[in-house]
Amino acid sequence: MTQLKSNRIRIALVAVLVLLIAVIGGLILSQQEDNDTPDVTDSAATASDPFLAAAIEDPPFESIAYGVQPFLWWDDGWSAGKNMDWVLMMQFTWVKQIFAWEDLELEPGVWDWSRADFIVDELESRDIGIVARLGHVPNWAHPELPDRGEGYVDAPPAEASAWVNYCGTFAERYQGRVQAYQIWNEPNLSREWGGQEPDAAGYVEMLRLCSEAIRAVDPDAILISAGLAPTGGFATPEGAITAIPDDTFLRQMYDNNFQQYIDVVGIHAPGFSEPSYGPDEAENDGLQRWQAFRRPEDLREIMIEYGDEARQMAILELGYTTNTQNDIYSWFAVTEEQQADYLVEAYSYIAENWRPWVGLVTLIYIASPGWSEEDEEFWFAIDNPITFETRPAFGAIVQMEKYCGDITLPARSPEETAGVPDGPNPCN
Repeated sequence: MTQLKSNRIRIALVAVLVLLIAVIGGLILSQQEDNDTPDVTDSAATASDPFLAAAIEDPPFESIAYGVQPFLWWDDGWSAGKNMDWVLMMQFTWVKQIFAWEDLELEPGVWDWSRADFIVDELESRDIGIVARLGHVPNWAHPELPDRGEGYVDAPPAEASAWVNYCGTFAERYQGRVQAYQIWNEPNLSREWGGQEPDAAGYVEMLRLCSEAIRAVDPDAILISAGLAPTGGFATPEGAITAIPDDTFLRQMYDNNFQQYIDVVGIHAPGFSEPSYGPDEAENDGLQRWQAFRRPEDLREIMIEYGDEARQMAILELGYTTNTQNDIYSWFAVTEEQQADYLVEAYSYIAENWRPWVGLVTLIYIASPGWSEEDEEFWFAIDNPITFETRPAFGAIVQMEKYCGDITLPARSPEETAGVPDGPNPCN
């Protein structure tokens, strides 16, 4: 009798255990099915916001922040002031200016601030924000290399301490007056890396050193990583790498955690095509993805892939070349009239599709007084430094509609845009 009772208890316990397993299994399966079921709401949100613009909160730059790169250092006595007034006529609010290390620290410990002080004073008096581009290392800082310009445009210094001193000394002098910094330029090209193979890890280390030096004396400054050259991979016949694709280099920068040293990701967007032309279309036409104006969309997707969607992007070079004389550039050259039309269309495309994840947009260039037709930059400029005349693009940009945050500045007639505006810029 006792044995029979014991068996009944065992059977009851087994039954309860089986029931519990069934219930738990059902809950797990239900949860898994819920996880496997696509969230229609999330899918719809992603479709309407493919580049996660909604992730941008409290951006460093208003979108669009209109900037231009003039060359105020080299002045013939009147060009610098004229060019700053042009910025006001264009209703732009930012200037990107190179403050070359070689022009400031003439030899170790010997500084000349006269020209830099003039430029900062004049821009400040016009209420124009300053993006200081840092670089152009002096020859004395890399004595093992040929002089700058002999086979390369820029090169990292031999001693990190000298680089730190340059970044920190400049930022301390102009604390609160220079609002933003672009740290280096196009490190994915060997010509910007001392003629050596581009090195993302090496660049990120330079970025870290300069960033920490600036933040130590001006924690409110906006720090922007170097603009990357849109390019495919290139190597010499001997196998030396001279260019790393911008998307590959950006991934390498993320692999080295560069984002902790900046506020904004810098890119370049030269006009390889009309503004509506995208990377998918380029591939379908037998081109490479970087040969499309909308290349920044590919780079934005990399930012999202690395969980950096809340960070803003800055276009540090936007322009169209009219150079039909040089085969390197003639394949994407446009007429001066097309240059004007495409630039206006580019700003419209950015306003409609890339806000607010693109903030600062820097137009290239207001020409340097000494440029000639031999200089590649001559053909991108919106003025001709030889004839002292503006190109059609200048007038088109002065007159075009502008978008800054919730403010839209309407298009203006030629009569409305004659001369420097009297009042403040509503976008400032």
